[in-house]
Amino acid sequence: MTGNINVLFASLGCDKNLVDSEVMLGLLRDKGFSLTNSEEEADVIVVNTCCFIGDAKMESIQTILEMAEYKKMGRLKVLLVSGCLAQRYKNEIIEEIPEVDAVIGTTAYDKIVEAIEGALLGKKEERYAELEALPLPKTNRVCTTGGYYSYLKIAEGCNKRCTYCIIPSLRGNYRSVPMERIMEEARFLVEGGAKELILVAQETTVYGVDIYKKKALPELLRKLCKIEGLEWIRILYCYPEEITDELIETIKTEDKICNYLDMPIQHASDAILSRMGRKTNHDELVGLIKKLRKEIPDIVLRTSLITGFPGETEEDMDILKGFVQEVRFDRLGVFGYSREDGTPAAKMKPQITKKVKEARKKEIMKLQQQISFENGKKRVGSVLKVMIEGKLPEDNVYIGRTYMDAPNVDGYVFVTSKDGYMSGDMVDVKITGAKEYDLYGEALSYLD
Repeated sequence: MTGNINVLFASLGCDKNLVDSEVMLGLLRDKGFSLTNSEEEADVIVVNTCCFIGDAKMESIQTILEMAEYKKMGRLKVLLVSGCLAQRYKNEIIEEIPEVDAVIGTTAYDKIVEAIEGALLGKKEERYAELEALPLPKTNRVCTTGGYYSYLKIAEGCNKRCTYCIIPSLRGNYRSVPMERIMEEARFLVEGGAKELILVAQETTVYGVDIYKKKALPELLRKLCKIEGLEWIRILYCYPEEITDELIETIKTEDKICNYLDMPIQHASDAILSRMGRKTNHDELVGLIKKLRKEIPDIVLRTSLITGFPGETEEDMDILKGFVQEVRFDRLGVFGYSREDGTPAAKMKPQITKKVKEARKKEIMKLQQQISFENGKKRVGSVLKVMIEGKLPEDNVYIGRTYMDAPNVDGYVFVTSKDGYMSGDMVDVKITGAKEYDLYGEALSYLD
């Protein structure tokens, strides 16, 4: 039966969710289901949802409703909803969207096959595991990123209790994936063509504290660096208070680890950081950034900020703007605060209006745009290794990324070359120009 069943996946939200989707795709493929990218050809549609902030929640709901239309047309047999929205609002989804046949919680994605098979038999399926479960199904993921880079999820859940965040209630406490399992998956991905592995978790810096009773990220990184054929290792989501001297030294001394750190700090005003439940203050953040740049001079630092948190004053905003101008992050994203039911921050007063949140967000982005442009100009004349990701045939220009750029969140390098390249090729490029977020260059062979 399964060989004639076409399954389509809509994976929303973060890269950690994408890994879950790839695992589910692998389980379905192993069971004989066929995979499709066409809604019109799908017998089963799975929407793997996100609801971290309001905009993500609305995108998830809208996608479910769009897919429900195919159910009304008659061909679609099963509509299944998984992920964070399913975990948080399972009852509402089942009651308010009758076209949905099954819902799967965040720690039950390993039950995807049974849920779909049950729904095909006409059963309304609800699959949930305890939030302390850590699904580790034996399957080879279906890589959806093109194969030349892959995300490697090293842990699930979070022990931090930031006052604005619902992740612990959706994903549970922090659970590290055993190191041998990570290594097995990493080798599989590299053997499949991945030249870059991107380590992700709600927080990567405390990897191992639960099962090894120590921060084991440096040890894991050193083991990953020994995998033949792997060229880049990128680390995302490092909480600043958990960055150790050992981690800094490991990044500094291991050639395969990109000198790139994603370090979400959320704010720089001590008053707001305290209300957020964060564990660092303004001066500690400045000190850490100076230390990182001293130890690793070419390190690229990315962060994310929240504007309009409850109680944020103009003085808090001035502190944040001054901080952004002082430390000059290489990469920076800004979100307006999203009021999430069930979080302590949702009850805090005063709440900031949407208009003010957005205005403050634009102020920070305007500052960062100029900083990014000035940083880019300093790269002109340098030679950087670029991973090719595609080509703009109408312009005869290749698109790629440097060690400074994570996929989908950072900028690109637009490369001119007389040679032909494939996605995943590594090319030395002389940088010839810069805009606010992107660089332009010529492959060295072009200059011969």
